[in-house]
Amino acid sequence: MFFASDNWAGAADEIAASLQRHSGGFSPAYGASDLDKQLEQRFNELFEREVAVFFVGTGTAANSLALSAVNRPGGFVLCHREAHLIEDECGAPEFFTSGARLAPIDGSFGKIDPNALRRGLQRFDPEFVHHGQPMAVSVTQATEVGTVYTNQEIAGLAEHTHAFGLPLHMDGARFANAMVRLGSTPAEMTWKSGVDVLSFGATKNGCWCAEALVFFDPARAKQLPFIRKRAAQLFSKTRFIAAQFHAYLDDDLWIRLATHANAMADRLAAGMQEAKDVAIAWPCQSNELFVTMPAELAEQLRSQGARFYPWPVPEEFESKLAEGQRLYRLVTSFATTSEHVDQFLELIG
Repeated sequence: MFFASDNWAGAADEIAASLQRHSGGFSPAYGASDLDKQLEQRFNELFEREVAVFFVGTGTAANSLALSAVNRPGGFVLCHREAHLIEDECGAPEFFTSGARLAPIDGSFGKIDPNALRRGLQRFDPEFVHHGQPMAVSVTQATEVGTVYTNQEIAGLAEHTHAFGLPLHMDGARFANAMVRLGSTPAEMTWKSGVDVLSFGATKNGCWCAEALVFFDPARAKQLPFIRKRAAQLFSKTRFIAAQFHAYLDDDLWIRLATHANAMADRLAAGMQEAKDVAIAWPCQSNELFVTMPAELAEQLRSQGARFYPWPVPEEFESKLAEGQRLYRLVTSFATTSEHVDQFLELIG
């Protein structure tokens, strides 16, 4: 019963088979192989336009290098106050941008509030050098608390962002889960809604180690080859990342994997409706479910083989947390089975 994180899941069989299939023989290194070139064209087709795509090994690298590419002296990146970017990247965005800072913006349940974003942008006076200058806005899709921006919400944030001449970045570590939940397309959820740069995550959804940095205007990415090399993210055998993405995108595997993960989260949520000591904190919108329960019950469940984490309480939920209760996160993945879910539901009665 592994609900700690979708990072705990292994690789999908199709991904492993593709790695094995492309592991033999010789191939040009550093992104020059036929496999790499084919995949670059595949991303153009996926997003319905010409894009610049760069493979990296981690989501942290994708986010940090995306912001490095749009950096400004004294730069600030505006993001949600509880975004993964600001809470869980160990200072990597600041490090790789050589000192850019992250400005927290308010919003309920992981989503940036448009009015708060506008106020955050307006506080920067272009003539006042001491405050620095905004350089980008970043949204997380799905958010750090499992909620999902609609395409209309993304477009609204993009409008504010572009009005100040800034790019909108999307941290898409769970891009597929959000897209499936919306019934959207990759293009609709990104550049058609105003996103300029995307961290396209695949590791959480069945890949071994595969993330992509996508620029919807290739002109913005002219320095990225050098930025990536300097950050030690230019792998010599990039064909092994390309091999993962080929299998991931072929026959809509990535969509099927995300659909299954979301369905398992829905099954978990539905089964908890009648639970006596466990309550769903807010509606499940992706493959992450947040619940409240007594700490003693959580320990009992863990002692019986369930794996999940306590979670920081969002500011807007603090007043709703009953005395003696704690907040916990349960994450499903492509590898979660209905038997895992039902076994957990049986334990909580």
